[in-house]
Amino acid sequence: MSQATQSVCSPEQAHEKVTQSQSKPAPPSILVIFGGAGDLTKRLLIPSIYNLQAAGLLPDEFAIIGVARADKDDASFRADLTEEIKSFATTKLDEAVWKKLIDKIYYLRGNFDEAPTFEALKTRLDEIEKKHNTGKSRLFYLATGADYFPKVVDLLGQSDMVKQEEGVWRRVIVEKPFGTDLASAEALNKSLLAVLEENQIYRIDHYLGKETVQNILVFRFANGLFEPLWNNRYVDSVQITVVESVGVENRGNYYDHSGALRDMVPNHLFQLLTMTAMEPPTSFQPDAVRGEKAKVLQAIHPLTEEQVRTQTVRGQYGAGTLRGSEIVEYRKSPKVNPESETETYVAMKLMIDNWRWAGVPFYLRTGKCLPNKNSEIVITFKKAPISLFSGEDVGELQANNLILHIQPDEGISLEFGAKIPGPKVKLSGVEMDFNYRDYFGQSTSTGYETLIYDCMIGDATLFQRADNTELGWKVVDPMLKLWQKEKSDFPNYAAGSNGPAAADELLARDGRAWRPIK
Repeated sequence: MSQATQSVCSPEQAHEKVTQSQSKPAPPSILVIFGGAGDLTKRLLIPSIYNLQAAGLLPDEFAIIGVARADKDDASFRADLTEEIKSFATTKLDEAVWKKLIDKIYYLRGNFDEAPTFEALKTRLDEIEKKHNTGKSRLFYLATGADYFPKVVDLLGQSDMVKQEEGVWRRVIVEKPFGTDLASAEALNKSLLAVLEENQIYRIDHYLGKETVQNILVFRFANGLFEPLWNNRYVDSVQITVVESVGVENRGNYYDHSGALRDMVPNHLFQLLTMTAMEPPTSFQPDAVRGEKAKVLQAIHPLTEEQVRTQTVRGQYGAGTLRGSEIVEYRKSPKVNPESETETYVAMKLMIDNWRWAGVPFYLRTGKCLPNKNSEIVITFKKAPISLFSGEDVGELQANNLILHIQPDEGISLEFGAKIPGPKVKLSGVEMDFNYRDYFGQSTSTGYETLIYDCMIGDATLFQRADNTELGWKVVDPMLKLWQKEKSDFPNYAAGSNGPAAADELLARDGRAWRPIK
């Protein structure tokens, strides 16, 4: 995770500095994408790699080979990608840049679970290496269904394609989900580590490719203004929200076996939680950062069955209206069980049992078919004492909020009280905003560029370690087990609403309320 420190400057100066601060190209290598003909590849991976090529971050000695079952060859694969990039590129396509990249892209037809595919891949890699002078370093991207992860890695090991030696690296990128519960996460890690070293495994979470998420650490630890206040002496509570306005759409087959808890909490939300709550690492070296994240997860107070009932909420959307459009209930969505018990909304209250955060509740929520798409972290500070204004009709003193906006608009805002002009002392809430787009220009990334580049240079800071994934599942496992035993009362919120009433009650019992979904 390479960050350039910016001094205080105008938006124009900041944009110029960003343009000038160019990282070095990654070292020579070949990228192998298992699932090369799939949606992830065409929608995100190839556009990301194109952006890296346009930014000068790919070496000349580089090539890609897509592996999939589809009946294609090099020419048809390149033709399909050339057509698809027109729809999925994040900027206007530069034909010269695309030509330079597409001439290095190859295709291998085969099955992910059959040894002959890997023997053919080995031969193809040798040919491409000689043609493009890529050297022997390889990056294997598992853009497949999770069921294939152990088998692909096992066959890579059997075909001797992941052995490292001096000056030669072999790395494997694993897409989420990293298991479906604690037991399956442990089994997945065991199967991966039977073939690979931990430093070869890059468990990717595209959320950590977002600039605002990466900036949490810089914001906290590079600014003496905020870090002294980042503790239970000054912080009242923390809210972490990751919600969507869309429903399940055509993902019913996957989503009905996953649900909001598995899909979002052990990965996306816990990554935001750990970056918000972690102690300062001794350095920005990968294991120093990931070690502090692990400590946060270890310190989360384990929930008993009764606490799961009182400190967590699950919901499933029913029919409703969103921006004038009628939304059918989840159970009537394509490929969804008409009696489904799968949750599309989750909220929870977690406590972190350590010196910094003792007594500070962390409220997390995620869900589908809510009023807007929004991801943010809200740090609510304790209110100032009222005594100074006793006897004055100033109105109720409001808490100060620091909001880290992650999407759709990346930025940071601070809410505080100010005097309304006039002879009487009257207070009003005001807001100071910093928007990434205004200072650094419109982001043109998919969120994968930084992560793929970091894999190529061997920086694992933004990737989960085996213990991090298991610790996350350990926190949510009591919820999964109880919810499997106890029948729900679904649907319990209308599409387009703010979620189940029980989620509002969860905070109301503590005298707090969710920040509106804007």
